[in-house]
Amino acid sequence: MSYLPEYIEHYPNMNTAFPLHISINRLKSGYRAHRHDYLEISYVIEGEGSETINGVEHSMKPGTLSFIQPYQIHELHTSPGCTLSLYNFRFSHGLFAELESKAELQKLLVHTDPSLASYHCFEGEPETAMRRSFDALYEEYRGGESWKRLKIKVMLIDILIVFDRHRKRAIAEHAQTDEAAAGKGMYLDIIRFIQHHFKDDLTLNAVAGHFRISPAYLSALFRKKAGRTFLQHVHDVRLRHACGLLSSTDMKISDIAMEAGYGSYNTFSRIFREQKGTTPNDYRKLSGEPDMPPKLS
Repeated sequence: MSYLPEYIEHYPNMNTAFPLHISINRLKSGYRAHRHDYLEISYVIEGEGSETINGVEHSMKPGTLSFIQPYQIHELHTSPGCTLSLYNFRFSHGLFAELESKAELQKLLVHTDPSLASYHCFEGEPETAMRRSFDALYEEYRGGESWKRLKIKVMLIDILIVFDRHRKRAIAEHAQTDEAAAGKGMYLDIIRFIQHHFKDDLTLNAVAGHFRISPAYLSALFRKKAGRTFLQHVHDVRLRHACGLLSSTDMKISDIAMEAGYGSYNTFSRIFREQKGTTPNDYRKLSGEPDMPPKLS
């Protein structure tokens, strides 16, 4: 037997000229899974718990705003020993009937990007500001000042805009974090690749092609992570290997040049002098006399 969540068909004020109802609810044991065809905003004031929206659970604490779309199945869970206190705004599309032709408002209300989260947890100053907005709207709803309905609509739209901006900003920040983590992992993979293939023809284009990234991205990655160029790192790896051979073997220097990944002795000798400040031959002589300090100029 399949389980069907409760379908709530009605809320106070639903079938009036101003189909909005605002309340403060205190839940000691959560609220069962349900769905409805109207829009709902909840904002946690006190307590802790969690909420499941279409099978995805998120925590609820002061500052958590949830925006429930029509027919989304959602369920509230209160943490043991807590009372979950929250604002609940329930309203239908008819609340903004005179603005239905405005595409931007419809996009904000119901035609949102499905990849966007249905909730956002405000913290710090944004939480304080959002709490003030909810308190002010609630007071306006309970009051009887002139232009009440129009002001409520404006305040409600403002809350939704702030919510939408913050959840989009959170996604962008999360994406940047993921990109940074991916960049770090890729950088280490590239370092290991160079370590194992330094004898090969390691050009910027060749290595970038191997990792399916652009040469420009690879170059920027090395400058950001290592503070030097890709080529400088390759030379460093090759010359460290060459120095080890110079000091521990009697191999010909021309053979060491090839063993270190250089196509010619002249190229190897030039780069060695540039990087080490001496010739390969002089380096070998000095490394063979470990007890003698280098001569001062």
